[in-house]
Amino acid sequence: MITARAEGDETPLNMMARERGSSTVLRILLGSQLRRLREKHGITLETAGHSIRASHSKISRMELGRVGFRARDVRDLLTLYGVVDETERQALLSLVDQANRPGWWHNYDDVLPNWFEAYIGLEEAATRIRSYEVQFIPGLLQTADYTRAVVKLGHPEGAEEEIQRRVDLRMARQKLLYRAAPPHLWAVVDEAALRRPLGGRDVMRGQLQHLIKVIALPNVTLQIMPFSAGGHAAAGGPFSILRFSERDLPDIVYLEQLTSAIYLDKRDDLDRYQAVMERLCLDAIPVSETRKTLTTLLDQL
Repeated sequence: MITARAEGDETPLNMMARERGSSTVLRILLGSQLRRLREKHGITLETAGHSIRASHSKISRMELGRVGFRARDVRDLLTLYGVVDETERQALLSLVDQANRPGWWHNYDDVLPNWFEAYIGLEEAATRIRSYEVQFIPGLLQTADYTRAVVKLGHPEGAEEEIQRRVDLRMARQKLLYRAAPPHLWAVVDEAALRRPLGGRDVMRGQLQHLIKVIALPNVTLQIMPFSAGGHAAAGGPFSILRFSERDLPDIVYLEQLTSAIYLDKRDDLDRYQAVMERLCLDAIPVSETRKTLTTLLDQL
């Protein structure tokens, strides 16, 4: 729970807002604060919902950070939860506007599906991103030409303007790798994704050359899962695990489907996917051999 502080001091949530600037993460953190207050006083979802003239399901969505906040609702909930200290109330209320503030990615609402919007916000705030890819190069490591080929696979009837907007969105996401205090991206990519000449030979050569360049970044680690490994732990398909500096925010596993996505944060699920990721890293070609392997694949094209 947020405690009273001297004027000018920052709460942990204020610091997160200033340092990360992700409204997605801020909504989740605000929601978790409200959930702890509710549970501390033994108040049901139904009772909380009634206090703001809403359903229990809305309270649940608020606590999960899946909807925006209204200052009036937060104010009424704080009163219900017995938070009467004005400094403590303002610490939360002052963040409502920040939690509702659109991220840069909202400029791409015309091509951004709702189920992926949350992921971009989480990606922006993550300090560590681990991913396993089977069919494609990870989005944060793709060239524009390779991205265009991927987008056209999913939107074969898309107009050129729409295709370009989707490419621009992916390129904009990649800026986080080059910012101050970037996240550490550790990706394991199946050899099939590196051998499949998506977009043609020239596009794939450019993509492999880009990977050789980008692995020189201190915050990018790439491993390759070779065909020789046979079956392996991630038989279920690609996934990502995002970690955050804020201790109140658990790791999140992201599973993308054709027209939707699943976000997992339960301890059992996290432990299982963490174990699978560790197994993948052990079975993949060592990091020290990644550049050599990419160079060999490039020579074979």
